[in-house]
Amino acid sequence: MNSALPKVLHPLAGRPLLAHVLDCAATLGPAATYVVYGHGGEQVRAALPDAPVTWVLQAEQRGTGHAVQQAMPAIPDDHRVLVLYGDVPLINAATLRELLTLAGPKSMSLLTVMLGDPTGYGRIVRRRGAVQRIVEQKDASAAQRRIREGNSGVLAAPAGLLKKWLAKLKSDNAQREYYLTDIVAMAVRDRVRVVPLVAATEAEVLGVNDKLQRAQLEAE
Repeated sequence: MNSALPKVLHPLAGRPLLAHVLDCAATLGPAATYVVYGHGGEQVRAALPDAPVTWVLQAEQRGTGHAVQQAMPAIPDDHRVLVLYGDVPLINAATLRELLTLAGPKSMSLLTVMLGDPTGYGRIVRRRGAVQRIVEQKDASAAQRRIREGNSGVLAAPAGLLKKWLAKLKSDNAQREYYLTDIVAMAVRDRVRVVPLVAATEAEVLGVNDKLQRAQLEAE
């Protein structure tokens, strides 16, 4: 963002990006909300002092899987976990409610999106319509990069299984990070249903990585 301000505090419609996400999450009536923070995190906490959340420090930034791991110890195994992103501010509560209904004790759900240009997104690899795994852009083959169905990153899963899968993550990939997306292949191997839900619009799942993208979402 070329700014000293943490990305999730950049304004959209006059409010921090993260505030939009937290407001949406609150409408779902969660038992608890955890915000995992790293770089510039103290600024984030100071900007949202009254947010009804538990703040969790990710001291080392080692990928999305590692980030989710930080919040898991306090979550009971029989709960469902919904993973959201502080820089994806236009996510719709109705979509998330539907996503949550698709996740149960033996199933996880995944929000995907059909993209005009999927560059930069993890690709949804299916076989006969069933989701098999997610391949990140940097690890994808030429054929996989032609897939237009992208991963939004938003998912819902039973906490007990999620803890088990997160413990098995490895960082043997192009970015040397622990990818949350790798749990999809683990679920398939464990015969846990992976139920995809395609987002109604691309805008709903767009993230903000630079000032141009923030301007695009401001227009939306």
